[in-house]
Amino acid sequence: MEIDGLVVALAASVGACVGGGWWAVRRMVQARYLLDTPTSKIRSAAQGYVELYGVLQGREAPVLAPLSHTPCLWWRFKIEEYSSSDKRSSWRVVESSSSEAPLLLADGTGECWVHPLGAEIRPATRDVWQGDQRHPQRVDAGGILGWLSSGKRYRYSEERLHAGEPLYAIGDFHTRGGGQQGFDLTAAQGAVIREWKGDYGQLLERFDSDGNQQLDEQEWQRARLAAQLEAEDRHRQVSLQPARHELRKPAQAQPFILSSHGEDQLARQFYWQALAGGVVCLLGALALTWLLRNALP
Repeated sequence: MEIDGLVVALAASVGACVGGGWWAVRRMVQARYLLDTPTSKIRSAAQGYVELYGVLQGREAPVLAPLSHTPCLWWRFKIEEYSSSDKRSSWRVVESSSSEAPLLLADGTGECWVHPLGAEIRPATRDVWQGDQRHPQRVDAGGILGWLSSGKRYRYSEERLHAGEPLYAIGDFHTRGGGQQGFDLTAAQGAVIREWKGDYGQLLERFDSDGNQQLDEQEWQRARLAAQLEAEDRHRQVSLQPARHELRKPAQAQPFILSSHGEDQLARQFYWQALAGGVVCLLGALALTWLLRNALP
């Protein structure tokens, strides 16, 4: 085997072994998170990592999916262009995007705003079709634009979530208002002081009683006391607001998943994907062993 081919084969074998193993472990860990995290009710959910199951609620002004113009709550699309040559043909992604508007989930006990940014989203609705224009249903695709798009093939993929559909969600749950959020007085006081330091002239005007353009220890003590009172007042105002539940991407390496399917089906899919990753890892390891024994001088 030539040295260039040997290097490529070794790299492919190592990549398959490492990549397949990483994928298998990742999917196994995610499946265990799904099965080990109990389903919570929105009204009584603890602050932190939780699993919710409910129904998506509609909006007064629904979002329009950009390719099909279908009213929905969330969308994700991909546009691929077909390219071919004497040796190979393939679909190349030329454009993709997804919406980031929050979703409102209700389970009969309360409502929770779900922020989809950073989530692995697995919707039930997925449409795929083809056309000869970069963007389907474009009203301005005639004339020069129509001539430029002639002879090309495009494939469109669009996924959507709709009002009234069930949604399984697992992520980081927090409540604002309603007197339910915790209060760290020291941290809140420090945040107020840092905010005031941003306008140091105003800070001096308020607390520099002797006018020497500096804050001595007594003046700083007055500033810290005022910041403490300000932090307590802000917390009191937030607590008086109606409770607003939100679900976001966890700060730690925990799965953040939104799905039209329940946890059992998701866990089965993840286990099958973990098995596939394990097979790829094993094949890569076998190929690497064979290369090391037979192909190397």
